[in-house]
Amino acid sequence: MDKIQVDILGLSTSPSSGGAYALILKEVNGQRRLPIIIGAFEAQSIALEMEGIKPPRPLTHDLMKAIIDTLGGGLNDVFINELRDGTFYAKLSVDSQEIDSRPSDAIALAVRFGVPIFVADKVMEEAGFVPESEDADKITPPGPAAKEGEKEKPPKQKLSKLEQLQHQLAEAIVKEEYEKAAKLRDEIQKMQARNS
Repeated sequence: MDKIQVDILGLSTSPSSGGAYALILKEVNGQRRLPIIIGAFEAQSIALEMEGIKPPRPLTHDLMKAIIDTLGGGLNDVFINELRDGTFYAKLSVDSQEIDSRPSDAIALAVRFGVPIFVADKVMEEAGFVPESEDADKITPPGPAAKEGEKEKPPKQKLSKLEQLQHQLAEAIVKEEYEKAAKLRDEIQKMQARNS
């Protein structure tokens, strides 16, 4: 199974998200982004560690790190390996063992151990997107019909229903409308399942 290394791009919330946060992961060697909806506690745990803020008493993820360290283990990496029915799944690679985990907990531990985060290629294909702003930065050379100093207008293409939904999903994430994004993602997955 192909693995794609990702970095944490950021955490954000919106008033309509009902207390949930979107954790945005970005491909290290690419432009795709992967949004994962996580709970407030996990978001706080990730954010505190990324900011270098130590709470007066250890959080659950601090405790988990202390237990792994005390038992002489080490976290090698975390791997978001599956997306099933709109739910992401992950694995922790602790020494030679793989342990099932929620992605939010796995990432909270990854930032504490300073280890790489990977996403399965199939998961990135299914739920990832390329933001429009990075697409806009790409310059396409004008065709022969364009005069000097004029930009050639790209031909209007009729988008398929799937492409329209993917476009709407990218827009919803950019606008931080994560509930809408989750619904669009689910609709895209149902459509892809019917087509496969």
